[in-house]
Amino acid sequence: MTTEERLEKLEQELSAAKRRARWLLAGVAVCLGVGLAAWAFRPQAATAQPAPGNLNDIRARRIILEDDNGKPRLVLGAKEGAGLALTDENGKPRAMLFMTKDGVRLSLSDENNQERAALAVTKDGPGLALYDQNGKTRATLAFAIKTGAGLVLVDESGKVVWGAP
Repeated sequence: MTTEERLEKLEQELSAAKRRARWLLAGVAVCLGVGLAAWAFRPQAATAQPAPGNLNDIRARRIILEDDNGKPRLVLGAKEGAGLALTDENGKPRAMLFMTKDGVRLSLSDENNQERAALAVTKDGPGLALYDQNGKTRATLAFAIKTGAGLVLVDESGKVVWGAP
């Protein structure tokens, strides 16, 4: 093969390499443009929207706050009244505050999901009840508008050991 033949062959290869480089550059530019357009027009994550006319309000029917493991720890909702539940690391409700048309109630439960204390305020008056580990009422303190204040203590068998109307 002569020098001229080798030079001609090298020129052809160089020309082909330049064409491939141009096509590659054009392909990269197209991919970059499509990527930028996709990023610019990506769907935005849903965010809480302020109430119309008031930038200090967020409106929702239910709000759930989760811990770092994705487990619900606080649930705030409005269904047949308003309610707030605080849950333990196992998802069991331990403290619940809710309001209905009859009044408001705070309920505290143990790790076995057994209610142990309840504080309520109704149209008849306020009351406090304490329960044992089996769910039996052991003490009640209440003030009823019609009957006045009362305190009742009950033993494990359900017998009233002390009561004052």
